[in-house]
Amino acid sequence: MVSRAQKIILVEDSPTQAAKLSAQLEAEGFEVKACSSAEEGLREISDNPPDLMVVDYYLPGLRGDELCRRIRMNIEARQIPVLMFTVDDTHAMELRGLDSGADDYISKSADPEVLIARIRALLRKGRESQAILGAAQPHMRDVWMLAVDDSPTYLEKIVLELEQDGYKCDKAASGDECLKKLDARPFDCVILDLVMPGMDGIAVCRRITEMRRGLRNPLAVLMLTAQEGKEDLTRALEAGADDFVGKSSEMAVLKGRIRALLRRNFYLEENRKIIEELKAKEMEAVRAKIEKEAAQARASLAQKLEIANAKLEEANRELESFSYSVSHDLRSPLRTIDGFSQVLLEDYADKLDDPGKDHLNRVRRGCQQMGELIDDLLNLARVIRHEIKMEKTDLIVIARAVMEQLKKANPGRKPEFTAPPKLPVTGDPGLLRAAIENLLGNAWKFTGKKMGAKIELGTMRKDGETIYFVRDNGAGFDMSYANKLFGAFQRLHSQEEFPGTGIGLATVQRIVRRHGGRIWAEGAVDQGAVFYFTLGGPDASQ
Repeated sequence: MVSRAQKIILVEDSPTQAAKLSAQLEAEGFEVKACSSAEEGLREISDNPPDLMVVDYYLPGLRGDELCRRIRMNIEARQIPVLMFTVDDTHAMELRGLDSGADDYISKSADPEVLIARIRALLRKGRESQAILGAAQPHMRDVWMLAVDDSPTYLEKIVLELEQDGYKCDKAASGDECLKKLDARPFDCVILDLVMPGMDGIAVCRRITEMRRGLRNPLAVLMLTAQEGKEDLTRALEAGADDFVGKSSEMAVLKGRIRALLRRNFYLEENRKIIEELKAKEMEAVRAKIEKEAAQARASLAQKLEIANAKLEEANRELESFSYSVSHDLRSPLRTIDGFSQVLLEDYADKLDDPGKDHLNRVRRGCQQMGELIDDLLNLARVIRHEIKMEKTDLIVIARAVMEQLKKANPGRKPEFTAPPKLPVTGDPGLLRAAIENLLGNAWKFTGKKMGAKIELGTMRKDGETIYFVRDNGAGFDMSYANKLFGAFQRLHSQEEFPGTGIGLATVQRIVRRHGGRIWAEGAVDQGAVFYFTLGGPDASQ
C-alpha cells in the first residue's frame, strides 16, 4: 500500500519565494498548497488540514505571528506543527516567532538541507499527536529539565538560568549518568551536549529515542553544541533530537526554543489525557448500553418465563385431570376382569382343569400388577404437583412406622433394622414419608432372599454437608447400570425375581430434587446397596 504524501501549507505573499520553496518541498515528496495571505491559510486549514505549516512572518494584513496565535487557540488545529520562515534572522525576531506559537524558526537564507531536516523533524513529532475534538487547560505541574554537559561551568550556567525561569532542574556530566537519571524519574525535556567524552550526544539521543517509545508522557530532546555545523544538525535531528541550538546563541533563544518544545509536549500530554477520558466515556457508554440491553433481555425473558410457567401450569392441570380420568377408566375394566376371573375360579372350579385355573390366576396377577402401576403413576404425579410445606420432622419416626407396616404385611420376616435415636430434618412430612417408604420398601424387598438380612438408616457429614443413607445387604446391583436406577419403568431385576413397577426410585428422586437435594447409589451384585441423598433446606440437626 502506497502511503499518502504529507501535506504542507505554505503561507508566503511573495510569488517568487513561494514558487521556489514549493519546488524544493515537492522535490522531497511533499504535497504543497501555497497561500498568499494568512486569511487564505486559515481557510485552507478548515477545508483541508495539513501535516505541517510553513509561515512567513511578514504577511500583508494578518502577520505570521498572529496567524500562529490563532492556530494555537483553535482546538482542532492546535496540533499542526508550524515552522516560522522569514528574512529577518535576528534573535529578537526568532523569539517573537517562537513565543507566538511557532514550533521552529528558520531564516530564508538558511541552507535548503537544513530547512528540510527541520521540516522532517517537526513532521515526526506531529505524527505523535492526534487531532481530536475537545480540550482543556493543561494540568499545571512542575516542569523538570535534565541538563547534560561535560563542562561543569556551562552546566551550572544553564541550570541557573532555567531555575530562574521556574523550572525544576537536575544535571548530569555524562551520557551514562543521563540515562541512569532518566530511568530513575520522568523529565519533560533533556538539554543534551553533542560533544562529550565516552558516549556522545548522538549515541545518547538514540538511546533516549528508544526509551521514549515506552514513556507515558512525551519527552523533548534539545541538542546543544558549540560546533553548529550543518552535518551535526542533520545527524542530531536524524538521531531523534527535536531541536538543535548552538551554544553561541543568546540564552533567550535557547529558552524560547525550550518553551516551543514544551508547549508541543504539553499539547501531546493534554491530548493523551483527553483521549483516555474519551475512551473511558466510550467504555462507560458501551457498558451502559450492554446493561440496558441485558435488563431488557432479562425483562423479556421473565415475561416469556411467566407465560411459559402459566402454560405449564395449565398443561399440568390438564395432565392431572387426564391422569385421574385415565386411572378411573382403567380401574373399572381391570376390576371387571379381575372380578369375573375370581368368579370363574370360585364358581366353576370343578369344571376347570389345572391349566385353565393357571391361566385365570395369571390374568388376575396381571390385573393386580396393572393396578399397582396405575397407583404408582398417580403417586408420581402427586409428588410433582404437591405444594411443599416445610416443617421440622424426624426421619426416624417415619422410618419406624414404615418398618412396622412392612413387618405386619410380612410377619414371617424379621430383618435387623438399625437407626440412630433421632434424625431431625426440615422438609415436607408427606413427601419425606413417601421417599422413606420407597427406600425402605426396596431394601425390604431386595433382602427377601438373604439370610441375616440387615437394613440401616443413617447419616454422615462430608465437606460440611449432611448426607442421609439407606443401606442393605441384599441383592445389590451392577454399578455399570447405576444411571438407570432413577428412571421411570427402569428395572434391573425380572418381575419373577423381584416384583415391582420401576416407579419407586423415580418418585424418590423427584421428592429429593423438590427439596433442593440430590440422590445417588452405590452397590455390588449380591453384596447389597446404599442409597445416599441430601436435602437442600435448613439442617434441623445443627
